[in-house]
Amino acid sequence: MSKSRNSESIKVVVRCRPMNKKEVAANFERVVSVDVKLGQIIVRNPKDASASEPPKVFTFDSVYDWNSKQLDLYDETFRPLVDSVLLGFNGTIFAYGQTGTGKTYTMEGDGLDPERRGVIPNSFDHIFTHISRSQNQQYLVSASYLEIYQEEIRDLLSQDQSCRLQLRERPDTGVYVKELLSIVTKSVREIEEIMNVGNKNRSVGATNMNEQSSRSHAIFVIKVECSEVGVDGENHIRVGKLNLVDLAGSERQTKSGTQGERLKEATKINLSLSALGNVISALVDGKSSHIPYRDSKLTRLLQDSLGGNARTVMVANIGPASYNVEETLTTLRYSNRAKNIKNKPRINEDPKDALLRKFQKEIAELKAQLLKRSGKKKRRRQRKRAGDGTDGDDLEEGETEEEEDEDGGDKGDYWREEQEKLERERKAIMEDRSLVAEEKVRLLREKEKKMEDLKREREVGEMLAEKVKEMESRLLVGGKNIVDHTNEQQKMLEQRRQEIAEQTRREREMQQQVESHDEETLELKETYSSLQQEVDFKTKKLKKLFAKLQAVKAEILDIHEAHINERQELEQLQNELTRDLKLKHLIIENFIPLEEKKKITNRAYFDEEDEYWKMKPITRVEK
Repeated sequence: MSKSRNSESIKVVVRCRPMNKKEVAANFERVVSVDVKLGQIIVRNPKDASASEPPKVFTFDSVYDWNSKQLDLYDETFRPLVDSVLLGFNGTIFAYGQTGTGKTYTMEGDGLDPERRGVIPNSFDHIFTHISRSQNQQYLVSASYLEIYQEEIRDLLSQDQSCRLQLRERPDTGVYVKELLSIVTKSVREIEEIMNVGNKNRSVGATNMNEQSSRSHAIFVIKVECSEVGVDGENHIRVGKLNLVDLAGSERQTKSGTQGERLKEATKINLSLSALGNVISALVDGKSSHIPYRDSKLTRLLQDSLGGNARTVMVANIGPASYNVEETLTTLRYSNRAKNIKNKPRINEDPKDALLRKFQKEIAELKAQLLKRSGKKKRRRQRKRAGDGTDGDDLEEGETEEEEDEDGGDKGDYWREEQEKLERERKAIMEDRSLVAEEKVRLLREKEKKMEDLKREREVGEMLAEKVKEMESRLLVGGKNIVDHTNEQQKMLEQRRQEIAEQTRREREMQQQVESHDEETLELKETYSSLQQEVDFKTKKLKKLFAKLQAVKAEILDIHEAHINERQELEQLQNELTRDLKLKHLIIENFIPLEEKKKITNRAYFDEEDEYWKMKPITRVEK
């Protein structure tokens, strides 16, 4: 059974990239400040600077500036989540932000430089290092890689990249992708090779804001199944699933300069991100009876990660330049709402569809077949030794198990002895002159048939043994040297690094709590020597509260303006789509015969499950 846990909030962290060459060359101003200790992002809008508008402050679980290191980010923020996946929880890490803010760098990094490796390769090392250090546990690790391109799901590991996959839903497992390829992996090198193959198939393109802009949402899924014997003596399986999501960046056509196919891609990207924002708003609102997960394939796939059975970390990537201040504020507001989403993670114990259990069952069946075959061999040997066969007939199959190791040593000798014996008998028949020709031919055929049967039996046995060996090689057993450089010193170093990361996180939380309680306790502690001093203090406090009120009013105004801009963009998009639709109707009305149009209309139907229109197959009408 699954162990229930109390609900917990999504963890949100923000990372700010450095100024790029284009921004420096254009003399754009840096408007973002990062207070790592307090976990705050301070944004100063250059348009409001003349009006002495106070800067906007956003507080998150943790924040990282342009000097942050990939390994520090992983140890402090993502390592605890991957640890929980190894315990059997579902976990999701997804990067969100404007195009060109470093989402793919955060998730993947530079594979050639160990210091610049991203979340995904660091999680590979983490998982396989954990397995190598575990004891009395058996693991099965599998990986799959997909992308959502223009609201179509593609398997990045498939040889046929033109194939589009469909979403399905089951009551026990939730939403899944039908026929998605899942590959069993045994090492960091193998799973990195899988990621590299998938990356080559990803949809990327150049825009004015990013030369290698991701044109699709990519999801790399790692499933870790662990088997160990419980206190009841039974074998129990835990299954943890890690979703590593690299979202395509939101973009404005005026800045990115997209046209044609790139504009169509950007439209689909923005629509799916808008659907994601609507889901977050509905979850945070608390009053919504309906959560619009079905508005896009992205939100359906992330359904468990947003308000469901998963632990989720969202990393929001922003740029520091004044040129992108509006997009930066939108990303920060979006992330600020996500902090309030509550998930209900639980350990996935003994699921029905565990691949590890299927492997264990198949290996046991193959071993039983091998044991049965080895039992037959031993009985033959006993009959041979006894001469009259009585000893061999009295042997039970259960007794052969005790001799399994002994049999493994002389398996090759047994086959060789049987072959030599048949060869001797064949030569004896050939040399026996007392036999008539027909009898000699018959006996020789019998011996040849026995030799063929012996050869076939040997091949079947070798094939079964090879299959057992191959299947067992896919299972990872704790305590073996999976990661070569794992040693005692490295264990101590990693443990120390985790302790430092945990201490840093606790210090930041304590600092935030101190700051929030300071204002509340200051008035209680304050004593006044005169009435004028009390008036001065309360006037100062009133001014501070009035400044906060003005900041909230300005924030409401900004959100209202952002809503108007988003509405105008959607209206513009609607007008463009309406124009395209009218053009298609015009072509249909003027160039397609009415009979053909009726045939197509009669064949068209709406698939409720896949949520799009399909065509019925053409059937031949017999005359």
